[in-house]
Amino acid sequence: MKRAFAALAAALGALSLLLTLTTGPSLATPPNIPSASTAASRLASLTVVAESHQSTYNRDLFPHWITISGTCNTRETVLKRDGSGVVTDSSCASVSGSWYSPYDGATWHAASDVDIDHMVPLAEAWRSGAWAWTTAQRQAYANDLGGPELWAVTDNVNQAKGDQDPATWKPSLTSFWCTYARAWIQVKWYYGLTLQSAEKSALTTMLGYC
Repeated sequence: MKRAFAALAAALGALSLLLTLTTGPSLATPPNIPSASTAASRLASLTVVAESHQSTYNRDLFPHWITISGTCNTRETVLKRDGSGVVTDSSCASVSGSWYSPYDGATWHAASDVDIDHMVPLAEAWRSGAWAWTTAQRQAYANDLGGPELWAVTDNVNQAKGDQDPATWKPSLTSFWCTYARAWIQVKWYYGLTLQSAEKSALTTMLGYC
């Protein structure tokens, strides 16, 4: 009987090791992403209107990155939240770890290869209503850890996205479109931002991948 249990334990151990080796990258996901049905309902409730105040946007109007805890600012906090095996130094800088970028499926082992993307870019938020906010409100938005606004992604993918909305830019991984649309809609809904007709159409298409 003992020999049978030992054999079973060995088999389970081997299976566990196999699953560890074959399982894909750990997918850390920011909080409060709604279901597809909830996202669709919230999308329908958003105001569709042309953007405005483009010429008055300035990134400095959204103070970031701010100190979150101790020596850790928002960027380092997201790197620790979304990374795997992250080690930081005394200044909270990430010195090792790995980060999976859900936009393109790449995994990085240097924090310098990773940007923290604002799901709804600061300039897009400005054009969609944030121009009327106070500086304190814009600071809260730019450093929001409570919703799906901040994502650790490949740096040049984030730079290619720039301030574009889903009508003109989507992640290369279509398997992520559902999550991307749900997160985008949640941010716009939570902050009472508007959207354009083409943007709404693109988001509707992306929800179709859910």
